Amino acid sequence: MRPIMEVVEELGLDPTETIPYGRHKAKIALSAIRSGGKRGKLVVVTGVTPTRAGEGKTTTVVGLAQGMGRIGRSVAATLREPSLGPIFGIKGGGTGGDKAKIVPEDEVNIHFTGDAHAVGSAHNLLAALTDNAAQRGQVPGFAPKDITWRRVTDVEERALRTVVTGIGGSANSPMRESGFDIVTASEVMAVLALSSGLEDLRARLSRIVVGFTGEGSPVTSDDVGAVGSMMALLRHAILPNIVQTTEGQPVIVHTGPFGNIAHGCSSVVGDKLALGYADYVLTEAGFGADLGFEKFMHIKARFNGLEPSAAVLVASVRAIKSHGGVRVRELENPNEDAVKKGAPILEHLVRMIKSFGLPVVVAINRFPADSPAELAVVKERAEAAGAHSAVESRGFAEGGAGCVELAEALVSATDGDAPQISYLYPTDASIEDKVNALAQKVYRASDVDWDASASRQLKTYEELGWGALPVCMAKTHLSLSHNPRLKGVPKDYTFEVSDVRASIGAGFIYPIAGTMVTMPGLPGSPRSLDVDAEGNILGL
Repeated sequence: MRPIMEVVEELGLDPTETIPYGRHKAKIALSAIRSGGKRGKLVVVTGVTPTRAGEGKTTTVVGLAQGMGRIGRSVAATLREPSLGPIFGIKGGGTGGDKAKIVPEDEVNIHFTGDAHAVGSAHNLLAALTDNAAQRGQVPGFAPKDITWRRVTDVEERALRTVVTGIGGSANSPMRESGFDIVTASEVMAVLALSSGLEDLRARLSRIVVGFTGEGSPVTSDDVGAVGSMMALLRHAILPNIVQTTEGQPVIVHTGPFGNIAHGCSSVVGDKLALGYADYVLTEAGFGADLGFEKFMHIKARFNGLEPSAAVLVASVRAIKSHGGVRVRELENPNEDAVKKGAPILEHLVRMIKSFGLPVVVAINRFPADSPAELAVVKERAEAAGAHSAVESRGFAEGGAGCVELAEALVSATDGDAPQISYLYPTDASIEDKVNALAQKVYRASDVDWDASASRQLKTYEELGWGALPVCMAKTHLSLSHNPRLKGVPKDYTFEVSDVRASIGAGFIYPIAGTMVTMPGLPGSPRSLDVDAEGNILGL
C-alpha cells in the first residue's frame, strides 16, 4: 500500500484538509468539496438481481477503477462501508476480491474509522431520550405506547426483532414492546448518507419522527431534545473516508445503508467530493438494479444534482444460469440452454436502466468455468436488449489489466453530450401511484395488493403532507418480486405490500413488501474470523 497522503495529493486534494487515521486511511474535510471547477462524469455501477451464485459488483467496481487507471484516466470510486452484520454472517467481507480489492481490507471491514459505531450510538441515544421524554411527560400527549422508534445493533440477531424493554419495575420504566433493527437499516444511517453538509444533517436529524401523540401528531427528535447531542456524535462521521485500490487508485468509502431496506448508496458528500477531482467517478448502488439503481436514481441522484452519465450492469454466467433454474452445486457445468433461459432477467434490467435515458455497459464478470458459448450468449442477449456493449471483466484474476477493455467501453459510452434523464414517476404523484409505477415497470407485476393496515397508515402519511416524498421500497433482493422464490422475470402476479413506514429525516416513505424484515438473522454456519500471532485478521 502507498501512504494515503500520496494518494490524497495525487488526486489533487489539499493535505491540510485531510485527517489521517494511521498510514493508510484518512478522512477528508467537507471544505474540500468543490462547488465549481473540474467536474467529472458520474457512472453508477449496479448488478443483475442477486443469486447465491454471486455477481461480483464491488470486485468489478474496483477492477474497473484499476482498468481506467491503466488507460490513463483520472478516476475515483465511491463505495459503501461494509457492515459487521454480513461480515460475520454470510459475506465475510465487502472490499472486493483477489487482485481487485480496496485496502487495507482488514481495517475497512472491521471498525474502519468508527462511522457505523457513531451511527449506532446516535440512533440509540435518540431511543433513550425518547423513552425518557415519554416517561416524564415532557411532550404533551406523548406516552410510551406511542413510541415508534426502535433500537439498533450491528450484529445479525433474529432474537432481537421483537423485545420488551423496561422489565423489572417502575425504576426501569417505561415498559413497552419494541425491537431492534440492524445499524445499516437505521434512518440515521440513511440521513448521514443523504446529507450535503453539517447544516443539512442537522435539519434532517430534526425531522426524524420517533412516534405520535394520542391525537396523531408526529413527535420528532427535535421535540425530545436530541438533535444537538446526535450532531456531537456524528460531526466526524459525516466526513468522507479515503483509501485505495490494490493498484493505488483513490476510493471514497463512506456510509452503508442497506439496499433492500434503505436506499443502498454511498454518501452524497463522497460523490460530490470525488467529482471535483476525478474525470470519472464510479459509484456503486447496492444489490440488483431493481433496488440499488432504482433508488439511486429516484432518491439520491434526483434531489442532489448527481445524475449519472452512464450505468454499468454487472452480470455473470453463473448468476444468469441460476436465474435459469440451475442449482448452485451444478453451476460449474456448462449449460448454454440455462443461460438462454435465464437471460430475460439481464434483458429486462438493461431495458429498465435505458428507460431512464442512460447508456448501459454490461460487465460480464468472468469465472473460470464459464464456457465461450455461454459467454457469447450473455454478450449477444445484452447487446440485443440495447446495451451499448457487453464486455468481459477479469478484475478478480488480473486486476486492472483484466478490465482495460471494460474501461475503454465505458469511455466510449460516456463520450458526447450528457444523457437526458427521465424518471419512472413524477415527484407529485401519490405514494400509491409511485409504488404502482415501480411494481409495473421494475418488478413486472400486474397489480399491487396493499394490506389493510398499510393502506390506513398510508392515508395518515398523506394527511400529514408526506405524500410527495419518493418511495424507498423494502423488499427481498433475491427476486424482482416480493417473493424470494420467484426467479428470473416473473409476470402476471400481484405485488404484496404488507406495511409502510416513514423516514422523514431521510426524506422517503418505505413500503415493506412481503415478509421483509429489518433485522437479518445469522445463517446456519456464520462466518468465522480470527487473528494470527501478529494480530492480522484471518478469514476475510
